[in-house]
Amino acid sequence: MNARGEARPPRKLPPAIDNDTLPVMGLAANDGAAIPKSRVFAWALWDWATQPFATVITTFVFSVYLTSELFLPDEIRALGSGAEYDLALSVLSRDFGFAVAIAGIAVAILAPVLGQRADRSGRRKRLLAINTVLLVAVQASLFFATIEPNMFIFGITMVAIGNIFSEIANVNYNALITQVATPRTVGRVSGLGWGFGYLGGISMLLVSYFGFIQFDVFGLGSDNGIDIRAIAVACAAWTVIFAIPILISVPEVHSAEGLPKTGFFASYRVLFQDIAHLYRTARTTFWFLLASAIFRDGLAGVFTFGGVLAAITFGFSATEVLIFGIVANLVAGISTMAAGKLDDWFGPRSVIIGSLTLLLASGLALFFLRDAGALAFWIGGLVLGASVGPAQAAGRSFLARVTPAGQEGQIFGLYATTGRAVSFLTPTLWSLFIAIGGAQYWGILGIMVVLAIGLVLMILVKLPTHVR
Repeated sequence: MNARGEARPPRKLPPAIDNDTLPVMGLAANDGAAIPKSRVFAWALWDWATQPFATVITTFVFSVYLTSELFLPDEIRALGSGAEYDLALSVLSRDFGFAVAIAGIAVAILAPVLGQRADRSGRRKRLLAINTVLLVAVQASLFFATIEPNMFIFGITMVAIGNIFSEIANVNYNALITQVATPRTVGRVSGLGWGFGYLGGISMLLVSYFGFIQFDVFGLGSDNGIDIRAIAVACAAWTVIFAIPILISVPEVHSAEGLPKTGFFASYRVLFQDIAHLYRTARTTFWFLLASAIFRDGLAGVFTFGGVLAAITFGFSATEVLIFGIVANLVAGISTMAAGKLDDWFGPRSVIIGSLTLLLASGLALFFLRDAGALAFWIGGLVLGASVGPAQAAGRSFLARVTPAGQEGQIFGLYATTGRAVSFLTPTLWSLFIAIGGAQYWGILGIMVVLAIGLVLMILVKLPTHVR
């Protein structure tokens, strides 16, 4: 109601003025506001809560369990080695990869539309809660992935479904950054979340390794994979405990008033219209989505292939690879939180460009110093790890600064989709360069090419001077 008691017309989202002017940002509503530190902490803690799914379930522990000889038929496992044995193991890895790839396609299709619908309904936090609960259920269900060949399909299916829930939840989580940050603090807030994620993954990895595998402090033994299956339940409990604060402390976003309701499939038509509108009126956002898709794929490649590079080219043992992974993630977490201040001081574009430049320099140094042994990898690898997190966090900060108000969920959904759309790039170039050079270390150049392309595109993306 206005001062005369008349009903106010529905509030509509302000459009951008032209291609060189940013739309009004959701962050701008918080300009000058004092956001409670407890709310920021609660938001960041969600990253800590859910990262074990990626670190422990998808990467280091449960995926290794599912693709091991434990799930081979008895007659094949009895061989112990040989061509037939190796082929059977490769089939397990292949099928696991296919399952995760199918999940990625589902995320690419669903993420922007579900984000759009969350924007229009004002239910970002509700959808975050639903997908977090579903992720917890998936992790807990992995307890039933006993050592039987027919349970392999169950295991990889649940991991793939968990990836879908995790990615969709991340879309709503990222969009909620406008509820906990201001234009002056968004860099450090984004860095805090990413840093908490790294540290949460490491913490649960240490609990898994020392508590369940190495020392078996719970006395479970290892029969029928009970130690690994119990780790999945522990990850579920971890997520429940540490995801509660965001649901209590972070307020729900307001719905976008004045916009018509649309059905699920009609939302795709709206999506394509919005993308075209984004290109016309918020070109900075449009081109950043393209540039970030490239360099984020290169960042993912640094961690994806870092372990196998350490083992084969630099001669690390399996234990040394695990130790390096823990240290690298710890360094990444600390550097990411520290770089958040640089983001707020100099802007996210500068942090991304600086991080990508440092990644290129250290990656090329590793290539040319490959004969220097483990010390070279420890130094170069940790520099790489320290540079990845700041670039990831600054990417989220950049997008939060240039996203049209009320479209955060949809834009972060597109952020997830564009990343998935080029996820083949780094693995392809890694393999291609190895084939050309005839040795594994040539794959480093494949990753560097992707990062270099992302750096060039990022240099061409300009963040307006009035947005820092």
